[in-house]
Amino acid sequence: MSAALIRQLLRRPAAFAASLAAGLFVLNVIVQPAFVSSGEIAPTLGTLAPFALAGMASTPAFLAGGSGIDLSVAPLMGFTNILLVTTLLGTPWGSPYLAVPILLAIGAAIGAINGLMVTYLRMPPVIATLGTYFVLSGVDLYLVPNPVSANPNWTNNIAGSIGPVPGALVAIGLPLGLWWCLRRSAFVKTLLAVGDHDATAYSAGINVDRVRIAAYALGGLVAGAGGIALTGLLQSADSQVFGDYVLVALAAVALGGTNMAGGRGGLVMSVIGATSIFLLENLLTELHASAYFIQVAYGGVLFIAVILGSRAFKSEATSV
Repeated sequence: MSAALIRQLLRRPAAFAASLAAGLFVLNVIVQPAFVSSGEIAPTLGTLAPFALAGMASTPAFLAGGSGIDLSVAPLMGFTNILLVTTLLGTPWGSPYLAVPILLAIGAAIGAINGLMVTYLRMPPVIATLGTYFVLSGVDLYLVPNPVSANPNWTNNIAGSIGPVPGALVAIGLPLGLWWCLRRSAFVKTLLAVGDHDATAYSAGINVDRVRIAAYALGGLVAGAGGIALTGLLQSADSQVFGDYVLVALAAVALGGTNMAGGRGGLVMSVIGATSIFLLENLLTELHASAYFIQVAYGGVLFIAVILGSRAFKSEATSV
């Protein structure tokens, strides 16, 4: 790889993340040839799905600007996982036709509450969502102090297959499909305009507060989907497991190339970032690296991603 190509990749964080994912995929195949066997594809994608959904759920708050961040995504995923296993499954409300809309609505409502605290109460996003993080973490622990196993149910297909299609592709594809539809509406353009410069957007007649509330609600909705995917993977309710996705959610957004200050990025980029992190974790696990080293690797990836994103943003600003 030439030095010029490396410099180009470093100026484009999304391209860097895609190249990193491709390289890590090759290394995973070398270390574990069965990684790409037909019987492993669906389970592997099922493990990837919560990573990807956590990254996607964190993205809208960043895109909305105003120092936007949503730290509550991971415990919200845990909350919807717990509600599904302990309250809905095994009841008439536990069918996918009822449970999925209920959990997505709960996720969107909690996200909207975060948005209301940020916009109308003028709380800094990091404080508002950190407060929600602690509240949801406490509720999760109260509801399930110890892991609770789920009986066989329809979420098995998410970590397996729905007919010939890996269920994880459906779990990841539906939020991406929603984002594709929103990109063809005025919402995403308005969201990026608010994130890029909220004062200019306001002067153009855009209701900045309403757009930001919608962004947090969208993130909460995707987090609800992440909780369902987590249930499919674990087949249990666990108040502790969401902690694995706290750093993943932020690192996926940063590594994917979304501008952490708002205005540039998207859900697809976060999926690429999440895939890189998943492949990194899988590789280190196969190499028998300690859990502590994996956490250090996560932190290192986050630092690199933020630095690359900052350099790319400065480069764009200089060229304008």
